[in-house]
Amino acid sequence: MTAKTSNKPGKYLYGIIAGSKEGSYGTIGIDGSVVYLISEGLISAVVSDVSDRKIRPERRHLSAHQCVLGHLLESTIPLPVRFGVIADGTEAVRGILSDNQEIILEQLLQVADKVEMGLHVAWDVPNIFDYFVQTHSELRAARDRLFNTNHEPTQNDRIELGRFFDNLLNVDRQIYSDQVEGILSPYCFEIKRNDCRNEREVMNLACLVGRRAQGDFEASVFEAARLFNNDFTFDYNGPWAPYNFVKLNLKL
Repeated sequence: MTAKTSNKPGKYLYGIIAGSKEGSYGTIGIDGSVVYLISEGLISAVVSDVSDRKIRPERRHLSAHQCVLGHLLESTIPLPVRFGVIADGTEAVRGILSDNQEIILEQLLQVADKVEMGLHVAWDVPNIFDYFVQTHSELRAARDRLFNTNHEPTQNDRIELGRFFDNLLNVDRQIYSDQVEGILSPYCFEIKRNDCRNEREVMNLACLVGRRAQGDFEASVFEAARLFNNDFTFDYNGPWAPYNFVKLNLKL
């Protein structure tokens, strides 16, 4: 969704839930605003009133957005709306719900009674390149050929060595991710591999898990961790609204 530009107060969207109902969740929204429902057909949008038509992605605003979704998750599974989406008013929100009713209902059905869990695995070593030199003989041999000679390596030599290292890094990530997913997959409806955020990260997985199967998922994470030595750290988090498993292209 994209926000429209206007000087009038708008409706800030947090998420969409199943059911046509009225109600308020209290003053838990951005800048302490009241969060409430606007319904159309079989679905409802979770909104609050905002006077500023452009909400900056400050920590307090991001935290409030996530807090609302976390509160919703206690009683239902919301389709999360990305941060910063503002509709022109109540009728505009109803129009969004009406125009996208079918696809929203399909998405709600797909994630019903499911939550998102995250798993980050990283290399816990002082220097990732030195670690790969120690654990990959082919990289060590390539490094030695360049630096244990009488001539100074050229810029191209260094670039080629860096590419070789990156290739080994990605091959190992693939191997390790396959191993971990093999253990987690029986406890997940779907697993998505997100891009690694830095060089040390081995994998960044989003896992769609049954709400009542979180304990089984956590046990499988510990089982997977036993395959790895102390050079790796495992960090799982959640439950979250299913951000990575919602594929809405809403008509505005």
